[in-house]
Order: sequence, then structure tokens, then C-alpha cells
Amino acid sequence: MDTWKKFSFMMLLLCMLVLTACNAAGNTEVTNSSTPAGEQLAITDFNDRTVLLDGVPERIAALSIGETNIIYSLGGTLVGRPATEVPLQWEAAYEAKEIGTTHDVDLEKVALVKPQVVLAHNIMNEKDVSKLENIGAKVVLTSGNSVADIKRQITIFGDLLQQQTKANELVSNIEQKISELSAESGEPVPALLVYGAPGTFMAALPSSLAGDILTIAGGANIAANYPQLANYPQYAALDMERIVESNPEAIFIMTHADPEDVRDQFIAEMEASSAWSSIAAVKDGRIEVLPAELFGSNPGTRITESLDYMYDALHP
Repeated sequence: MDTWKKFSFMMLLLCMLVLTACNAAGNTEVTNSSTPAGEQLAITDFNDRTVLLDGVPERIAALSIGETNIIYSLGGTLVGRPATEVPLQWEAAYEAKEIGTTHDVDLEKVALVKPQVVLAHNIMNEKDVSKLENIGAKVVLTSGNSVADIKRQITIFGDLLQQQTKANELVSNIEQKISELSAESGEPVPALLVYGAPGTFMAALPSSLAGDILTIAGGANIAANYPQLANYPQYAALDMERIVESNPEAIFIMTHADPEDVRDQFIAEMEASSAWSSIAAVKDGRIEVLPAELFGSNPGTRITESLDYMYDALHP
């Protein structure tokens, strides 16, 4: 009998051990292999600042459309997003609270959403870093002044979310699109890119994002050698004499204001010159306002759509 009791006790103990092990296995959290549990994330931003984080942040805020689109494309979410009338790529992004923009950060609204990380512009928001840090947020500074910049943003945010595989896929899609357009493009099409606001018109230079898109899509920016403006180094003053001399085949207008109103104002201003009507783009009716969601600012992961749109506009 004693032997039987001992045997029963041992079997009971064994069953308890097995159940405990199964329960532990069922409650084990899956951690990303790129960053072992307990280790800090080290993110290097566009200003060569190393931002240290205690693991993948759950509360992120973004100040621009491009950053917003990228985060959601990587499977992440935001607690704070930019205030904008331009349509966002992901419907889920509208659930985040508006916190201002890169031009006008609303610190009070940022504080209310309690972000662990704020994604901001590396030039316009450099002055805001200390204020955002005082709220309790880490700040990652990036920008999207070229297609290469956008690819770099995707890579950095992929590291931030520990979604490197998805980030690599998105970057690969952009590179594939560039290769496709390069293979299809023939002789570069002379074109003028204009940024327009009521009463203000500037030529976009190749160093701007729109200028980079134009070049990749097979355009030749006629303003490439125009002197840059001191306050807006990616833009130049319009020079009617040089525009007429270059004779662009297409003219594209970017604006955040009413598209048709800005287009009409631009044409009215240009018609002051008698030579305006001699330009190929004018004679052929190729003056087009570009969609703000693809060209008004950094479109993030929608950059492939921007490239396709520009290619089709250049090669009707």
C-alpha cells in the first residue's frame, strides 16, 4: 500500500509539472529577434542624433503626412497626427488626434496624447526638440526632400517599429518602380514645376522632392540652373525670359490652395508677357495642377503613385 501511495504521489507531481510547463509556454510573449527583450532601441535620425528607446514605442505622434503614411504602411499606429486637409493614405490614421504640423506644433495637444516618440522635420522642428522632450517625448528628426530621403525614412521607421522586413519590401517597391520608369523613359521632356499660393509663384528646383520626381519620371527641369531663393533654397524666382527661351513642353503647378483659382492666377500673371503664348506647353494646353496628396508635400509610401502620375503626365 505504501508503494502504491508513493507511485500515486509521483504521478500527481509529474502531472503538475507538465501542466505548469504548458501554461508557461502558452503565456510566452513573442519578442522580435532584432531587439532582445530588455534591450534598448538605438535610432539614428537625419541629424545624426542617436535616440535611445526602451523597446518598441506604443505611443507615436507624427507631424507630417509622409511620416503618417509610412507608419501605417509598416503596420504601426499613431496617437497624434498632422492637421491637414490633404487626404491621408490610411483611414485608420484619422483616429489619431490632430497635433498641429511641422510648421506649427501645438505643444498642448502633443502633451495630451502623451507620445513616447514624436516624428518631426529635421530642419523646421529642430528648434522644437527641447520643448517636446520637456513634455516627456523622444524626438526622431527626418525629412522627405527626395525619393532617397523617403526610402531612408522608411528604413528608420522600420527599425523604430522593428518591422525591418516590411520596410525592406516597401523600399524595394520604390526601387523597382524607379527601374521600370527608367527603362520606359526616352528623351527627357522639358518641363517647368511651379509652386503656387495666392499671389506667390516659385519654380521648384531639382533639389526639391517634386524636382526629384520630375527627373526620375523622365522630365528635364528647365529651372535647374535658376538661382535658389535664400529663404526657400529648393525654389527659385520665376524668370519669364528664361522660361520662354527654354520652351517647356509641360507646366505643372503644385498648391495647397484652390487648384483652379491658383491655375487661373498663374496664367493671368504669365499672360502679362506677350511671349507667353509662344511657349509649347501653352499652345498645347499642357498646364496641369498636380494632386496635393501626391505632390503638395512628402507623400511617404505613396511616392510610387507620384512617380507614376508624373510619368503619365510627361508622356501623354
